[in-house]
Amino acid sequence: MDEGSPSGATDLNPDAQAYRDRLTLLSSEVWWRDHQVWLAERGYMLRPRYRPGWVPSWKDTGKRWMHFEDGLQLGHRAVLDATRLSDGETVMLKRWSRATNGLEGPLTMFLASEPAKSHPKNHSTPIYELFDIPGEEFSIFVMPVLDGFNIPPFRTVGEVLECFRQIFEGLQFLHNCHIAHRDLMVYNIMMDSRDMWPEPFHVQAPHMNRSFTAEVKKPFTRTARPPKYHIIDFGLSRQYSPENLNPTETAPEGGDRTVPEFPKGLEPVVHDPFAVDIYCVGNVIQNYILKPYTGCEFLQPLVDAMREPDPQKRLKIEQVVEQYNTIIKSRWWWQLRSRVFLKYRKKSLDERIVDASHHFFNTVGHILTFKSALPRPRK
Repeated sequence: MDEGSPSGATDLNPDAQAYRDRLTLLSSEVWWRDHQVWLAERGYMLRPRYRPGWVPSWKDTGKRWMHFEDGLQLGHRAVLDATRLSDGETVMLKRWSRATNGLEGPLTMFLASEPAKSHPKNHSTPIYELFDIPGEEFSIFVMPVLDGFNIPPFRTVGEVLECFRQIFEGLQFLHNCHIAHRDLMVYNIMMDSRDMWPEPFHVQAPHMNRSFTAEVKKPFTRTARPPKYHIIDFGLSRQYSPENLNPTETAPEGGDRTVPEFPKGLEPVVHDPFAVDIYCVGNVIQNYILKPYTGCEFLQPLVDAMREPDPQKRLKIEQVVEQYNTIIKSRWWWQLRSRVFLKYRKKSLDERIVDASHHFFNTVGHILTFKSALPRPRK
């Protein structure tokens, strides 16, 4: 359980008081504060909360911490946003342990370096820089700010199809490089949504602008400003020798514990890591597209084949890509531009009429400005 999480804030947790009042740093935040000066010298400025001598700006004001930017705590102990001093751009810093996770760095940099970096099917995490902390086991990845692939919600069938076209393309690239991700859960599928937002949002409070002075304006649709989707976090990934035609693993890893071949007890079970990747992506589509949305039911047979309980019968990535491309080609343009709905959002008749009107005028605008129904990002 991550330090500072709501479920971890108990009286037995030393971070409980810090979590409640925000007046002191969580133990997971102290490391960043202690390295703030060094990071600034490297060209990356942390938020005021993580600078030495920080005093909460709401202290003695009679106001609550949630109205102040420095009341925002660390979202993940190993990842923090920073401002790149050379150009003012917000970036993400990820702390990586060379001692306990020695494969992550080389594998991540393999994918972020040439010739893999320029490959058109590479959808792995872009890396701006990697540097070591002197005298420590830690290194820092510098990455762009990415958002969850399903935030904001999808609006059209074409937007959904383009999202997973890119993810399947990226997974095929990994598998062709003999790389199994081994943790393709929902949090490791992200998108670069920066072009969609009229103004930069705050990383720890996406409903607020970067300066934390007002709520952000509504984003453009994915059709108007197509995002690029990325596969992130290669901490559990493995790259196998090309001569090893049937690599196997024994220890089940990753956040998706529903994989059929994973053991229910403690005994290790030999499994195909590439088959696990296929199941996990299929499970993401099942749980985050087919369950919450209406309009994409035609994907169910493919998803069922990806989630086949018998890994020997499960589709390979080449079969997934081939079938998916066939599905895309079978959709007429008006089907691609048709709406998808979130099932849990119950709206009144007036709200539905307004939404339908917005969709109609948006669609007309997209057609008149030659926006593709399958919104691919600029190269």
